[in-house]
Amino acid sequence: MATAVEELEQRLAVLRAQLRESRRSGDSTASARIRKELRAVELDWEAALDEEEAASLPGAPVAPPPEQAEQRSVGRSAAGAIPVREQVYRSLTVLGAPASPKLISSVYEAFFSEPLVATKLASLRRDEERSFITQGYSRPYYICAAINHDRLTAARGLLAVSVWSLEQRLITPLGARTDFLRHAIGMAEQVQRLRNTGHPPSEAAWRLLRRFALTIPGAFSEAPQPDPERVLSAARAEAAVHQKEGDRERIDAARRAREQLSDVQQLFGARELHNALRSGGASL
Repeated sequence: MATAVEELEQRLAVLRAQLRESRRSGDSTASARIRKELRAVELDWEAALDEEEAASLPGAPVAPPPEQAEQRSVGRSAAGAIPVREQVYRSLTVLGAPASPKLISSVYEAFFSEPLVATKLASLRRDEERSFITQGYSRPYYICAAINHDRLTAARGLLAVSVWSLEQRLITPLGARTDFLRHAIGMAEQVQRLRNTGHPPSEAAWRLLRRFALTIPGAFSEAPQPDPERVLSAARAEAAVHQKEGDRERIDAARRAREQLSDVQQLFGARELHNALRSGGASL
């Protein structure tokens, strides 16, 4: 199993290098393709790592029982076995856009049947930044910051994933609504995945999806449970209305960020102006 993990880590390193190169060259088509492959390999890496760790425990079976393997395939795991950073990563992967610790925690509990205490996230971004400064791109992903489009600083209280594009991590005037719609789409898709694999969504998942559906025109119905397909259709329709203007803002801000910020700052934000002045007027 160690060989499989190492091979996947080598593949991840190659994909991350390719992704950086495609971003620098501005090839958005290649970047989208590489990010999709990167996420798939990351999931394989996580599964291989979980199996390696399970096999190393005293008295642990060489392979998990079939029902446990099936359960893990839709994101469920043994309580206490998953680091906080990975819990956050899994929630953000469902949501598909920057989110607050409270929402991240709610999504993890709803879809992965395990609590994630939001207060544990308070120092996570700082820990991830320190790790990136010392280790660079050695990890498959980092939990990083959403970036304000105007000052290119870290958006307060919002977390993102490093493998997302800058455009996806930017917070713009239209961003709050479009990211909300992206969250709704991600949760509706996750509900569909669970149902399609024979795993009924939890009551917490239905409540969360219902809460989002209530504020999207055409998404809510009086049925006991919201219709995920109806939520998807309504959320995508509204998102399309904002897309052209929102894309323009994000592309412009991402261009400025790539020109002005270092790799660390592109993930964790430029320093606030008052901090820069205090330290001697360093520029962005």
